[in-house]
Amino acid sequence: MIALLYKASQAGVKIDLLVRGICCLRPGIKGISENIRVLSIVGRFLEHSRIYYFKNAGKEEIFLGSADLMPRNIDRRVEVLFPVQSTDMIHHIRDHILAIYLKDNVKSRRMLSDGKYESVCLDCKEPPLNCQNWFLEQRLQKE
Repeated sequence: MIALLYKASQAGVKIDLLVRGICCLRPGIKGISENIRVLSIVGRFLEHSRIYYFKNAGKEEIFLGSADLMPRNIDRRVEVLFPVQSTDMIHHIRDHILAIYLKDNVKSRRMLSDGKYESVCLDCKEPPLNCQNWFLEQRLQKE
């Protein structure tokens, strides 16, 4: 999977990876992975979404799954991955879930090309946003 992501990056594909912890890929290496950004968000909840968003020639596709792309899940387990077929749901997941994860500037850390992480909010000009707290607050407002 890493080799395929590097190949996509080299072809000019912009890639954002939202990971919880371990990531063997190295982002930001010129000529190899300069189009890849890796963000790690570790907060109150250890579980995290398994959302796979693609935009192929303008066509948006989202798949939801039970596993991340760890070798143990790909090679030795039975896991589920299914497409989201509703255009409204695709837009909701893109705009109200993935977008919030990508805006997190409290718990989010960016992986550097050497594998170390740094805070996303080094010089934040945006108000603080903790995505897990935001999701909880949204849920409570609907009750």
